[in-house]
Amino acid sequence: MAAYLPKSSVENERSNIIIELSSGEQILVRQIAGAIAQRIVTYIKTGQECRINQQLGFIKFGSRVDLFLPLHAKVDVKMGACVKGNQTVIAQL
Repeated sequence: MAAYLPKSSVENERSNIIIELSSGEQILVRQIAGAIAQRIVTYIKTGQECRINQQLGFIKFGSRVDLFLPLHAKVDVKMGACVKGNQTVIAQL
């Protein structure tokens, strides 16, 4: 189904990546494939350290990424904003 539909986060192909910060806080990154994409490539492996600006993977032909941040995170983007990977600051912890 189309990636923008709420049910796509449980029905479509998806990849969940948990990033644990040095503070112990965690961020969940969920890549969700859409009706056309149907293919997620994840580069990062379990237990591998990641760095700022590192690519975690990509969804062929685009789709959707959900970020689950700690409740105290200061979100810097507005609802509906167009963001670009490795360019847009989404939130600050």
